[in-house]
Amino acid sequence: MNEFESICREIRDLLVVWEPLLLSLNENVITERRNSQKRSIKQILGHMTDSASNNTHRVVHLQYQPSPLQFPNYASHGNNDRWIAIQDYQHEDWKNLICLWKFANLHWIHIVGNVDLTKLNNVWQSDENKFVSLRESIVDYLRHFKLHLSEIEELIQ
Repeated sequence: MNEFESICREIRDLLVVWEPLLLSLNENVITERRNSQKRSIKQILGHMTDSASNNTHRVVHLQYQPSPLQFPNYASHGNNDRWIAIQDYQHEDWKNLICLWKFANLHWIHIVGNVDLTKLNNVWQSDENKFVSLRESIVDYLRHFKLHLSEIEELIQ
């Protein structure tokens, strides 16, 4: 157990609630582009999967690489939209995408549950003059996760 147990529990609980809800959505709902970034629900879920993957790598690298870590910030300069387009989430099999999203996040939870607490102040350089600690990365992940679920919720309604 560590200081991030409540974050991990909340994400796990959200996965349990959201998986059946996502599986129940019809094709028109998941593919229609309606949010302010012109992303469909499939693309938002793909972005969330990319986020889980990138954050998993950050958590791992920040525990053994020299600090400050030079690690690409996939979300800056429109790169997250490139990731969405290159991976073509719009045409990904919906059930596979949901599984990928779920299991990428369950793996992130597992990694965070085993994080070396002595490394929490290690930082990565997210922008030219911005440094983010391992602790801050972990804490902020829940906010980011919930932000995108709220976008999906708006598109469902």
